[in-house]
Amino acid sequence: MSPKKDTQQPATGPDLSDIQKMGYEEAREELVRTVAKLEAGGTALEESLALWERGEALANRCEQWLDGARERLEAARERREEAEDQG
Repeated sequence: MSPKKDTQQPATGPDLSDIQKMGYEEAREELVRTVAKLEAGGTALEESLALWERGEALANRCEQWLDGARERLEAARERREEAEDQG
């Protein structure tokens, strides 16, 4: 008798396309909920992996927003300093 081959397809990751449309607060709130669910345990491996992947994507989205805010603040600070130097 030959060994049985696993015919299951590998799981695909969760759909993360909605995350790029999220604002900072929305992404952060969902990230907090996702982390809490992971920390609580009791989820199947596949669900845990999907939650982890979504959490990573949410954390990256938050980082994008924070980087953008930092750049805007630095640009505003530079404009103010230039105006003070000219004035």
